[in-house]
Amino acid sequence: MTEPELAAVRDTLRTQTIETPSWAYGNSGTRFKVFTQQGVPRTPFEKVEDAAQVHAYTGAAPVVSLHIPWDRVADYGELAAYARSLGVRIGMVNANVFQDDAYRLGSVANPDPAVRRRAVAHLLECVEITAATGSQEVKLWFADGTNYPGQDDIADRQGRVAEALETVYARLGAEQRLILEYKLFEPSFYTTDIPDWGTAYAHCTRLGPKAQVCVDTGHHAPGTNIEFIVALLLREGKLGAFDLNSRFYADDDLMAGAADPFQLFRLMYEATRNGGLDPSRRVRFMLDQCHNIEPKIPAVIRSVMNVQEATAKALLVDADALGAAQREGDVLAANAALMDAYNTDVRPLLADLRREAGLDPDPLRAYLASGHQEHLATHRTGGRQSGWDA
Repeated sequence: MTEPELAAVRDTLRTQTIETPSWAYGNSGTRFKVFTQQGVPRTPFEKVEDAAQVHAYTGAAPVVSLHIPWDRVADYGELAAYARSLGVRIGMVNANVFQDDAYRLGSVANPDPAVRRRAVAHLLECVEITAATGSQEVKLWFADGTNYPGQDDIADRQGRVAEALETVYARLGAEQRLILEYKLFEPSFYTTDIPDWGTAYAHCTRLGPKAQVCVDTGHHAPGTNIEFIVALLLREGKLGAFDLNSRFYADDDLMAGAADPFQLFRLMYEATRNGGLDPSRRVRFMLDQCHNIEPKIPAVIRSVMNVQEATAKALLVDADALGAAQREGDVLAANAALMDAYNTDVRPLLADLRREAGLDPDPLRAYLASGHQEHLATHRTGGRQSGWDA
């Protein structure tokens, strides 16, 4: 790689932005148990404080996304101002229409019009919160579906989903976007109303240019080629965001790059190759993870570092060598071009960039040595800890 090419890689890494989710800092677990930890945030303001710690040590995570009602506050402008005072800003606003008892048979696809109206009202609330915080994206995921054949009409449910999405889309401001997430299954086991990228893409295409798809890396059937989905959505201008995590079996929500770092590299290669890191494309790279047994802030820092390393390797792919091998049909040389980049140790490169920015070259080590984790355990006592139900 020439010096100008390496300089371009450095410039891209300097400006990389990774969004962290507020819920990653609270208590979480599995359907069997939610494990509590010391020092967990008790309010959305404390979640923002934790997100600011991640950014302070990595320099790459200046955005924190919200989840409503988990992060509901009296004054969203105040929350946004507090975030800015700590060096971060509010990102995507995530709706929640899957926890209320009323949504037992679905939210926007529920056969009961009253339940559908309740769900849509919450989605519109999230659009307003997006405006109040200075964010530009409202992200929607629906647990809607059925468990048994014949439980409801599949086509009718698609019509109800479309109607709700149209209502939300019509409320968007000029710079706001609707980001639609899909999930193969769970909690609905027979049909899920938005189960895959194709269904999400169809709805977003029908809505218009301000609707785009979110690819959660844990939301696919085993063996799914997620890189193909990323490349296609980028080509069509319909990739709005990533929810980055790792899985072994289903939607495990493990730290990004923990289960299959090579997959994370392949995803980031397709993103870099197809313009996904171009700020004008507005693709959001967000972590969506559930830290059941590991401490929260260190786990998020580790994930940010994993994404940075995968991105650096993707940027080091020799595009000329790869292109030549592809044109010549040289399968081995083409694969080698990718593998050479993947096998490169990019940690020294990232360490140099951190030093240049006035940061410790090892963010995780520096955070653990700071004593901040012990400080949180001592000072965040009393009140109700944040978690999946708070």
